[in-house]
Amino acid sequence: MSAARSPGRAAPGLLLVLALVFSSAVEAQQTAKPVLHGKHWVAITGKPLAATAGAMTFQKGGNAVDAACAMLAATATMWDVLSWGGETQALIFNPRTGKVVGINALGVAPTGATVDFFKSKGMQYPPEFGPLAAVTPGTPGGLLVMLAEYGKLSLADVLAPAIQMAEQGYPIEAQTANSIEKNKKRIKEWRYSREVLLTHPGQEREAPAAGEVFRQTDLAATLEKLVEAERLALKRGKSRKEAILAAYDRFYKGDIAQEFVRGVKEEGGLITLEDLARWTVRIEEPLRTNYKGIEVYKLTTWTQSPVLLQALNILEPMDLKGMGYNSARYIHALYQAMNLSFADRDFYYGDPYFPPAEPVRGLLSKDYAKERARRINWEKNDPTVAPGDPYPFQGETNPFLPLLEQWNRQAPEKKVAENAQAQRDHERTFYAGTTSVQAADAEGWVVSITPSGGWVPAVIAGRTGVGLSQRMQSFVLEASEGPYNVLEPGKRPRVTLTPSMALKDGKPFLSFAVQGGDSQDQNLLQFFLNVVEFGMNVQEASEAANINSFQMRASFGKHENKPGKVLLNQDVPPWVRSELKRMGYELSFDERTSGPINAIFFDREHGTFWGGSSHHGEDYGIAW
Repeated sequence: MSAARSPGRAAPGLLLVLALVFSSAVEAQQTAKPVLHGKHWVAITGKPLAATAGAMTFQKGGNAVDAACAMLAATATMWDVLSWGGETQALIFNPRTGKVVGINALGVAPTGATVDFFKSKGMQYPPEFGPLAAVTPGTPGGLLVMLAEYGKLSLADVLAPAIQMAEQGYPIEAQTANSIEKNKKRIKEWRYSREVLLTHPGQEREAPAAGEVFRQTDLAATLEKLVEAERLALKRGKSRKEAILAAYDRFYKGDIAQEFVRGVKEEGGLITLEDLARWTVRIEEPLRTNYKGIEVYKLTTWTQSPVLLQALNILEPMDLKGMGYNSARYIHALYQAMNLSFADRDFYYGDPYFPPAEPVRGLLSKDYAKERARRINWEKNDPTVAPGDPYPFQGETNPFLPLLEQWNRQAPEKKVAENAQAQRDHERTFYAGTTSVQAADAEGWVVSITPSGGWVPAVIAGRTGVGLSQRMQSFVLEASEGPYNVLEPGKRPRVTLTPSMALKDGKPFLSFAVQGGDSQDQNLLQFFLNVVEFGMNVQEASEAANINSFQMRASFGKHENKPGKVLLNQDVPPWVRSELKRMGYELSFDERTSGPINAIFFDREHGTFWGGSSHHGEDYGIAW
């Protein structure tokens, strides 16, 4: 490595000037949306009508878990880059215990989904679309378990807005309607998808128009069956929790499961009744790190979540504020810390319920972070960043040293092809899927969710109205591409979905999440630093200009990467652009680079909530 100037040896006068310039720009920023202020509750999610469903649930007397479940049901019904057959992952702060718990409601590879199966079809990875892209549905189970364990209201109350939207219809928004039209060629391949989504067959525009009332009678019937299961169980003298879990059994083991599997098989999919019956939601202890006295919580290695914790550990000793917000040096520090962390993600993360155990203690060690930080070249980007070896930091020997040594030699063939269409396809998959749900109440419950899967174009399973997940594509088929994430039946793919929560002095400080595939923890890292290091409020931080690295291997499609490519906001000044180019970066620009971030800040001084709802898309929040 060439001689590298450390962060502390940068020209102090220049950094001071840049810091003042950037600080002034941040302070002068006018947000596109106002901050949401609330005393009793906050409800934020990816669609305005879904946020209204959360508000309606709070007004019924529900807590933040009830409201979050109502918003999750509504967003899944509205196809907000997910449907009911997708996956749900959440963090919940329980004020009764003072603990944060994780909800693992990610589906698993079905019985027939093996490495040999996909290789026999000439595939390098499981497909992006279609019935063979599906893992078992997780969102119904995740919603029902969260509600049963931590909610107050009945399933009937919580699902009422979603059922009304499905049965009576709702005015579909342009984003989803246009996505259906854009993807209609593929939708036509699947019988039940075209019957539900293409409401004007044979016409020039076959998808619904924006504002048109869009009905889903099959889905309404499925949701009604869940409520009926609850009602019958209560009649038999079952408790509230038992009655909600009776609905769970009806979806995964009863008549809904039977029609779901029949519909999947009709389209050529692999999911069986046994796969559904064996699958279960897991309530987990999340991972965490301490950043300057703030405890930051993330889900474990079946998601990409720990990369944010690793990046914070790397960045913590640096004077980030002194570098200046989005100065060339700050951008370089972020880019390098993220690349080091994501390289570890690509190699070490996978389903922790399958051996071998991921080296979590080593990955989150502060000493390991110091070793990783020493690899940063402060003069230029390193396009050959590779995974480190965290095993010595937990007193063990790495079982995959030969694969680790091979990693960089394989990197060039993973790069994106140098043509415009390949670049567009890579960026499309890089940001694929996901919405977010944020809820909090005066009792102290806090919920952060990033549900996803089953986005348009999705295969709909028979007469259930439930769209299938496309998450199988996040597996790899070769150990050399990530030994912990190789496809096996019953295993969860390592996903990009990553809710976040932070506590200060044992009490909620921030709850935040974002949509956008591999960009999620990149945007969440910068959002967190915007609040903690640069003093932004949650709305300013959710709208602030961020960067995106494309150097890590994508979790979708062909799992390609683009070393040295960075997305910047179009307002980045010329001197920053020039310096980054000198350091070897390939620059691209966009008007909005914050990602669709939604968040809640807890104002302990006044006993109130501050809500931030992104101006990136259709995200919306309501507070009271």
